[in-house]
Amino acid sequence: MYEVCSMLTKKQKNLLIFINKKIRSSGISPSYEEMKNSLNLKSKSGIHRLISALEERGFVKRLAHKARALEVVKLPENASANDIFNSFTPSVIKGGLDKNNTDSSKVSILGSIAAGTPIEAIQQEVDRVAIPADLQNKGEHFGLKVKGDSMIDAGINDGDTVIVKRCTSVDNGEIAVVLIDDQEATLKKIRKKGKTIALEAANKNYGTKIYAANRVKVQGKLISLYRKFH
Repeated sequence: MYEVCSMLTKKQKNLLIFINKKIRSSGISPSYEEMKNSLNLKSKSGIHRLISALEERGFVKRLAHKARALEVVKLPENASANDIFNSFTPSVIKGGLDKNNTDSSKVSILGSIAAGTPIEAIQQEVDRVAIPADLQNKGEHFGLKVKGDSMIDAGINDGDTVIVKRCTSVDNGEIAVVLIDDQEATLKKIRKKGKTIALEAANKNYGTKIYAANRVKVQGKLISLYRKFH
């Protein structure tokens, strides 16, 4: 009976994916108007019913003391890889690294990070770059130059500079910088299960690698990236 009740309709699933994508890309829940438009509904009352259904099934919860704020608790088990990867699309700051932007503060570039085979961790500043004002005063950030193509289906290309918010834990499905055995750093999607952590690529040519949880240390989560267009 529980399995039947926890199944989602197509509209419920589409709304859940949309809410998750919006929260991961902007940090805030979408408005009811945005949700209504995303599903091509004529009124917001349908959104209220869909959210109530998602809440009853344990997929979302309303945050107390915040108007219309939602938190995605989990995604459906039958969500495709494309759904999951597209639930986070890093914002791309076009035009390369702006080192003279007076509306920004600067963060340290700590070398390179592998989007492929893990490389030796680099923990010294090699450059400094500006970040937009909307990322300031929201925790400590650092930058890393991407090497490899294992995350291309998540919109992260070889040569990009990723901006990372320093933290020691992330939710399942988030893209993070991790340190393996205190020696090798890599950029991957995190999936925790029991006493293991899976590091998932976003490229079908790369397999998932599974480690004991005590071998993997989260250094920060991806929030944005710079890309230079030639």
